[in-house]
Amino acid sequence: MKFSLKDYQRDAVIQVLDNLERAKRKYHEDHKETSFTLTATTGAGKTVMAAAAIEALFYGNDELDFDPDPGAVVIWFSDDPNLNDQTRMRLMQASEKLDHSRLVTIEYPFSMPQLEAGKVYFLNTGKLTANSRLTQKAARARAVEATGQSSFLAPDDLAWTIWETLANTIDDDGLSVYLVIDEAHRGFNTRASRDKPTIVKGLVDGTETGLPIPVVWGISATSKHFDEAMSEADLAAEREQLPAVTVDPARVQASGLIKDKIVLDIPAEAGNLATALASHAAQKLKHSADRWGKYLEAQAKLPGEKSPEAVVPLLVMQIPNDAAEEHLDEVGLWLDTIAAGLGDISSIHVRHVLGDHRTMTFGSWDVEWIEPQRVQEATQVRVLIAKDAISTGWDCPRAEVLLSFRPARDHTHIAQLLGRMVRTPLARRIPGDERLNSVDCILPHFDRTTAGNVAKFLTGLIDEMPGGPTIEVLLDGRELAPNPHVPAAVWERLDALPSYVVPQRGARPVKQLVSLAQALAADGLKGGAIKSVEKQMHITLDGFAERYDGQLRNAEVEVRTVRGMSIAGRFGGDKLTYADFTIRADERAIRVAFEDAKRAFGADIAQSYVDHLAGEDDPDADDDGLRGAYVRAAALATIAIVREKVDVAAKDLVDEWFADHRVALLGLSDERREVYDEIRAQAVEPQLQPLHRPRNRMADFKELDGDQIRDADTIDKHLMSDEAGWYPITKLNDWEKAVIQKEVARLDCVGWYRNPSVSSADSLGVTYRDGVGNWRAMHPDFMLFNDVNGQIKPSIVDPHSTHLDDALVKLRGLAGYAQTHANDFHRIDSIANGTGGELRVLDLKDEAVRDSVMHSKLSAAEIFAAQGRKYA
Repeated sequence: MKFSLKDYQRDAVIQVLDNLERAKRKYHEDHKETSFTLTATTGAGKTVMAAAAIEALFYGNDELDFDPDPGAVVIWFSDDPNLNDQTRMRLMQASEKLDHSRLVTIEYPFSMPQLEAGKVYFLNTGKLTANSRLTQKAARARAVEATGQSSFLAPDDLAWTIWETLANTIDDDGLSVYLVIDEAHRGFNTRASRDKPTIVKGLVDGTETGLPIPVVWGISATSKHFDEAMSEADLAAEREQLPAVTVDPARVQASGLIKDKIVLDIPAEAGNLATALASHAAQKLKHSADRWGKYLEAQAKLPGEKSPEAVVPLLVMQIPNDAAEEHLDEVGLWLDTIAAGLGDISSIHVRHVLGDHRTMTFGSWDVEWIEPQRVQEATQVRVLIAKDAISTGWDCPRAEVLLSFRPARDHTHIAQLLGRMVRTPLARRIPGDERLNSVDCILPHFDRTTAGNVAKFLTGLIDEMPGGPTIEVLLDGRELAPNPHVPAAVWERLDALPSYVVPQRGARPVKQLVSLAQALAADGLKGGAIKSVEKQMHITLDGFAERYDGQLRNAEVEVRTVRGMSIAGRFGGDKLTYADFTIRADERAIRVAFEDAKRAFGADIAQSYVDHLAGEDDPDADDDGLRGAYVRAAALATIAIVREKVDVAAKDLVDEWFADHRVALLGLSDERREVYDEIRAQAVEPQLQPLHRPRNRMADFKELDGDQIRDADTIDKHLMSDEAGWYPITKLNDWEKAVIQKEVARLDCVGWYRNPSVSSADSLGVTYRDGVGNWRAMHPDFMLFNDVNGQIKPSIVDPHSTHLDDALVKLRGLAGYAQTHANDFHRIDSIANGTGGELRVLDLKDEAVRDSVMHSKLSAAEIFAAQGRKYA
């Protein structure tokens, strides 16, 4: 893969591959068809996950311990050829192995007896209609009726119709057919009578081929429609449904791939303010471009930034569906206003994606049509005119501003388009800069009440699955900067707070070491880092080979030996005889054994160690020497204590190099620092990482009160504030507000910090094990800073909801953190809203309290009741 998978993407790919392996086995051994879904919210990278799974299906994946399926044939199906083209390009961008030759778009005059293994074939609904030249269903029917012959060559000189090709492919026992239905909830949308199944149902169930598709894999933002459609299909009762792969949207947002906030701007008075807000939208776009330009310019000056990717913000202007000819001049007026605000655009900077694919005239503007999927790369386009959701699968990360002239009743259409604009432009969160992690929506025809409804609807739309992403909708979003009233010593204490990063599932220390060496070498921080790693690991392996010589010799014998058993019987006899036998392993058997070494030591180190043993610079090295090198490397990997000690040696070197380059890493660009954060996460245990200061924040100074909007409650002493030093506590519930108001009112409080609730560079993370043993991160709500005898002391004060399923494991995570870092804090308090509304506090610096939390069989609520004291 060209891209490093995010942790949630890697977990999803593992589950997908497990389903694909089970599906293959069920089909070939049990003759059972199966289906499952991969469900992930917009912006999660569904195509990247699919690319990783398909690449492993064709080529295998040592790291994920997945063997290839040599008979795999993948059919990628959607109802939109443009979406297929976009997906094909994205697969090639994500994988160096899935090139043009592996990704085939089926177009007339495609005619083959069957599809080839190791390829992805792109099909869409239009190619399978009765009138398609690939099916020629109507022409064949007429020929059969005219001639009375049921067997003849296909019309248009095609030897095989697409249905015959698919049938032959499914019928080949040496092949495994995997059908991927992209945006699966759309594939079944066409309502059909019971005796006339839809094209997709006909493909899945085998109405046209006579053979059902063995494995159906749906990819969608929501699995509901796909599951319903599969249950309604003719053979649904006989098709086994495998476990759905559901990506937690909260993890997607935590990864930084989607934006954190949506800012809604509405008129504060009655009247026709369309042009005024169009000018406001132009200023938003201009400020966005300036901010991105300054950010990227600053990043380019930092070590490690080679060629920062430019971000050219886009304004999407959404016009009403009923924009008749006489209203086109009004659209032209809005364009005039935007052009005046930007000052540097003409018709070449404006395009439309309306249903009429021709040049449209809006007042004095002649605007050409552009394919939706080209907008992201066509950076000369600064303003895009659209109506509804543009296109299924359309994503434009550089779309930063939406100016919607839709009437208030059309809030659904506005929300649908905003849902396609939530990707972050650089596919990562900008550390500490919430302005660059936001998208703006200007609504000239909305008042406070209807804007509040939009805010509610947007939350519902984005929260398509349980635990959905908590994208904030800001009704009066204002930018916050470092509070000038907070002492500098407070910021210094914030810098020193210990924060943890969640380790990756299945990570290996040697792979982490190689990744670190490659990064340090790329940034010029450690010359010859890769060679240094190889040399040190070779010395380590040589040392273990000498220390465990006896075990190694036995292991080498096992690698060189293939064991079998002979079973014999005499004709007419009633007994069988069994005899073991051994034969010398051939080259293939040794290479198979070497795969264990690649998994244990990493492919790079394992192969370089073979070269080291064989003498890579020795031109006289013979085949026996090379074979012996592979045998020794494979044998070392079978010795458990060697694997353990190699992991320890690799981890020690990783820790040493991170410590040696700590200061240098702080001076790198945000993009390169994120690379090192990801390398830290390649550990088997949680790792400390530096906590960064926020650069700015976006906060809402209005809040919904029923159906109305009112001013938010504000409080002082927050590290980030408006010019007057105030911070809104809009998003807190009543008892959380009571906690922070009490804390800030303490005489010794000199500052506080609302810790972001997602994993980010400026959010303190505490790791814990979830209910099934996977590592997760929680983010305590409040950091307090108090003047204690002339010294600034930090505290954690975390309001804790005890009714949630993960309340106890998170509480234990915070207790474990307190056990390690108690001396770094003045207080570490967890607070719960007890019975009768009484607030109870657990002092996690108290060893007895921690012990109760860690080992008690009580629930979280019961622990607060038994061990907590009244919060005062």
